[in-house]
Amino acid sequence: MWHYIKSAFLVRVDVPGLGPLPLNALLASAFAILGFVYPALWLLGLAFETVVIAGLAFNPRFQNYVQAQQLQVSSDGDQAKRQELINLLDPEAQNRRILIASKCDRVLGVLRSQQAEEYVIDSSRDALKSLRWVYLKLLVARHHLLAPADNDTEATLERKIAAIDHDLADQGEPDSLRQSKAATQAILKKRLANIRRREQTLEEIDSDLTRIEAQVDLILENATMQSKPQTISTDIELASDLLGAGVFGEDESAISALDRKYSTQKTPMREST
Repeated sequence: MWHYIKSAFLVRVDVPGLGPLPLNALLASAFAILGFVYPALWLLGLAFETVVIAGLAFNPRFQNYVQAQQLQVSSDGDQAKRQELINLLDPEAQNRRILIASKCDRVLGVLRSQQAEEYVIDSSRDALKSLRWVYLKLLVARHHLLAPADNDTEATLERKIAAIDHDLADQGEPDSLRQSKAATQAILKKRLANIRRREQTLEEIDSDLTRIEAQVDLILENATMQSKPQTISTDIELASDLLGAGVFGEDESAISALDRKYSTQKTPMREST
């Protein structure tokens, strides 16, 4: 509720010639300043702002507006993170991603032209969005495997792991710190394993990319051939392990954050034939 109260106090109102202004905040400031001349205005201003702010904060429509704004901010932030990942890719990878996105859009266009039911279009959009996200993750993982950072050598990672082993041997550290270091060490070990099996991992990623491209082609073909639009399935068992940490280098945190978003938005899907 405190968030709604704060939003009600700072809500902006379009004023002709001046643009959006936080009128409640400005009025509160005006009452506070004028109160030094007429102290009664302090009480009047407090009563006025209490009524106005409470009326907004407890209004369901205003609460829905605030929630919509929060979702928009969150969506903008997610899109910015995703764009940063896209910007890492070389021109060839960029073109592959654009081609997949174009085909996914064509699938949705076909469903709309067939006047598919809204739930079919929505579930298909979510399924394709999830598939495009997996495709992007594969491209980002491939980027990091092909162009590792200078400090991502096998020897350096081994030294870091050994240093954490030494730290963990100190029983005097707090449990929370030990757990954090142990988690960091687990990630470093996975990164070390990835470096040791880089060629195999790259082959697996290339195979997964090709498989997804074929899957999208199949989805598009099925969509154009079906007389009755159906929900689609994009569930693919990947050869590469993108669930394990350490594949994405310094972009690990951004990938994890976006993964949580996509996992909460995932829609149950039915396999197409």
